Parts: sequence; structure tokens; C-alpha cells
Amino acid sequence: MAKEKPGINVVFVGHVDHGKSTTIGRLFFDGGAISEQELARYKEEAEKHGKPGLEFAYAMDNLKEERERGITINLSYRKLLTQNYEVTIIDAPGHKDFVKNMITGASQADAAFLVVAADGGVQPQTKEHVWLLRTMGVKALAVIVNKMDVVDYAEDKYKKVVEDVSAVIKLAGYNPDSIPFIACSALAGDNVVKKSDKMQWYKGPTVLEQIDKFPQPEKPVDLPLRMPIQDVYDITGIGTVPVGKIETGVMKVGQKVVVLPGRSGTGIEGEVRSIEAHHEQLQQAEAGDNIGVNIRGIGKKDVARGDVICDAAAPAKLVEEFEAQVAVINHPTVIAKGYTPVFHVHTAQVPCQFVELKAKLDPATGQVAEENPDFIKNGDVAIVRIKPVGNLVLETADQNQHMARFAIRDAGITVAAGVCKSLVEKKI
Repeated sequence: MAKEKPGINVVFVGHVDHGKSTTIGRLFFDGGAISEQELARYKEEAEKHGKPGLEFAYAMDNLKEERERGITINLSYRKLLTQNYEVTIIDAPGHKDFVKNMITGASQADAAFLVVAADGGVQPQTKEHVWLLRTMGVKALAVIVNKMDVVDYAEDKYKKVVEDVSAVIKLAGYNPDSIPFIACSALAGDNVVKKSDKMQWYKGPTVLEQIDKFPQPEKPVDLPLRMPIQDVYDITGIGTVPVGKIETGVMKVGQKVVVLPGRSGTGIEGEVRSIEAHHEQLQQAEAGDNIGVNIRGIGKKDVARGDVICDAAAPAKLVEEFEAQVAVINHPTVIAKGYTPVFHVHTAQVPCQFVELKAKLDPATGQVAEENPDFIKNGDVAIVRIKPVGNLVLETADQNQHMARFAIRDAGITVAAGVCKSLVEKKI
């Protein structure tokens, strides 16, 4: 079997209607992952719904559905192969799917494209998305200045967007001088895959070229094994098979593991009997791999989605309480002490209570702006103390950032996102 290219997960974010889905659809089509026939079908569908020109977005929505139906063990998203990478693209319509994908979905973004329309410029959501990327630890960022066709490919319009977006990303701690701004028109196909002849003044990369310029994601194989369980299947002839993505470390056949919290709430020990990916038996799997695993001594009733398979020699911790840095994104009112929403951590969903608001930070500098605020609201970044109502497996960002991030959801919307800074272990 030929060695596969390294994988990279790329998220596209941006204000609604600024052309995220169209950019991705164009990338897939010009990049050869969608055929002419498929596109013609989407075009027909788009026109039938009175939305001509939205065929690329339809292609993306169709892929999204294909993705949601795909069985987790196989994760057969349509991949885009570039010169350097096998790319999984995450389309992020608004916050909801974005945060879910980012934190509890099958992948975490290694790199991001922020899509800003040349005629719309910076919008409130543009700022929120940048903050979210920053809080979630996405370091590799590029900006797509889209819809250049709408502004007649004018360089001054491009420069204005570059200037405005630079100010926003600088506030969030990115260095605008090291971030590429790609002048493109996804609908017309300028500078997505094919170089445009309509903007002689633009000398930078296309979107496709930029993907290959992103740094290769580090595979955190040197950290202890952590595999959050996405689903548990009963497979004839094998038995109980938890599936999920190995976040960190390496899993080997014969390895001693502990599943936390497990049905008992105190962890269940076992031994890796077999590992499978894409219907092949493996002797070992590592960080980034989506696999199914059969563990000796563990049955279907013992484990569930949200449990974490850990190396028995270095397990994660069950948490009594923890301190976190939280960015409030989309809360209808304000967050005060006593608030108890649902925290989405890796694949787990656990209600947690805000027990103390310690400090509000200045978003521009990260310094403390206010001690012990009475409440926090949209746009605030704060240090808070949290107490899980139930069993939660979590680690600090210093120990393992892949197991430290979370989203906070309430009444079907994502209200905040954050990362664990320190924790008190639960005594079992």
C-alpha cells in the first residue's frame, strides 16, 4: 500500500453569504474531486430552487449530508488531494456546526481560511470567528478576499479589506504581516485553483497553493494515548467495537488501557485485542487515525460515547473542578455565577456550573481588565472556575491541548468556547 499523504483538516469560516461554500465547491470542482456531471446536476437543482449560481454551495451541502450519513468508523468524507496533503475540509456555516465540528466532531482544524467578501468587508461575525479560531488554538490562518468580480477586480477595494481585516486579526493576536490575503472570486473561479488573468497586480498564491503552504500538523504521538469514543457498535464475529479518532498517542494490539469514566464512573480496565481502520486490521494506530477497537474485558454496556480510552500507565483525569479561559460568543443575555449549561468536551456532553468568575481579560493584550466581574457577555474573554455536574474527563492545555478544549452550548446554540488551564482531580 502506498504511503498516504499526511492529513490536514482545514476549516473555512466567515460571515454568512460571503462565499464559503462556493469557495469550497469551486476548490473541489477545479481540483478534480467533483465531476462535470455532478456539477451539472447541482446547477439544475440550484436553478430549480430559484438559486442560480449556487451550484457550488449545493455541492458542498450535498457533501455535508454525505458526511453526516457516513458511518464513523469509515469517515468517508470526500477528500481533496493536493501536492502535499490529503485534505479534510470543514465547512462552517455560522457558529453552530463550526464549534461542534471543531471540538466534538471527527476533526479539529489544523488551519483556517477566513472568507471576507470584497464588497461586504468586516462584519460582526468576522470578528467572532477570528476570536474563536484563536481561542481554539488554530495558529495557521489565511484570509480569502472573495467576490473580487463584484468590485471589478479593483486593487484599492482589495487593499481596503486587507487593512480592515488586519486590524481585527491583530487584536486577536495574529500577526497580519505573516498572513496571506488571497484576492479571489470563487464564483468566477479566479485564484481558487486556477490563477486569474484579471488581477495582474495580485502576486500571491491561489487557495489551493496556500493549502500546501500551511505547516504540516504535528502528530501528537509522543503524548499518552487518548481516544474519545464517538460511538459503540456490536459487530458480529468481533464483539463490542468503540469507534473514534485517536487524539494523541499510539494504540497497539496487546496494550493495557483504561476507559474513563466508563459505566462505573471510576474507569474500566482492559487490553486492546484488535484495531481496524477502513476495514483493515492494524497492529497499531496513532494520533489522527479514525479507528474501531475491540478491547478484551469490555462489553457494550460498559462504555458509551464521551468516554475516553487512555493508556493504563498514564490515564487522563476525572475532574472535580477546573479553571478555564472562556470566550463568550453568542449568549442572548449575560453569564453569571450559577449558570449551568452543557459543555461539549471532545465527544462528551456534560452539564457544568460556573462557580466563580475570576477575571475579565483585555482581548487585545490578554491582561486582566477586571477582577471578579459580576457577569460576562458576548465578546468577553474571561478566566472562570467550573464544576462539572457528573463525570468529566479533561486535561489542561499545558498537558494536552487536544483534550483541553470545549464548547458551551445552551438551548441549541453555542454560547461560548474555551480551554482548560488548571484542574482539581476527582478522588475516586
